[in-house]
Amino acid sequence: MRGLRCWLFVGSLVLILVGCKCREEGKPEPIPRDGVFIHISHGAEDPHRVLMGLNMAIKMAESHDVAVYFDIKGVEVVLRDAHDLFMEPFPSSKEALSTLMEKGVMVCACPGCLQAAGKSSEDLAEGIHVANKDHFFSFTKGRILTLDY
Repeated sequence: MRGLRCWLFVGSLVLILVGCKCREEGKPEPIPRDGVFIHISHGAEDPHRVLMGLNMAIKMAESHDVAVYFDIKGVEVVLRDAHDLFMEPFPSSKEALSTLMEKGVMVCACPGCLQAAGKSSEDLAEGIHVANKDHFFSFTKGRILTLDY
């Protein structure tokens, strides 16, 4: 009888330990942060749209993964020789881009739109990348919300 109790005790311990290990391994992984994809297709002709998009990117980067994509006329904003855009109450375009770079936000320009504007990757401001399709999915592991400006 004593041997049976001992085996029951040992068996119970094994089941408890296995159950604990399974619970630990089955622990849900933390939910990834959602991403915000900011699309800016306007340039100096509409500073409100550009600066609003950049400002939203700065604000969203506080709690979300962010990528900023410039195409159409927007590529003019991220060129090395681009004019600094101003409009109250937003930070200027160059100040906003600098802040985004400091926060590690991916900022990229459409290669086809650069070519259409007669520009290339060498014409981009420091820290701006030429977009490729992998950029669109690699900046976040969560869901992607898109804002267009």
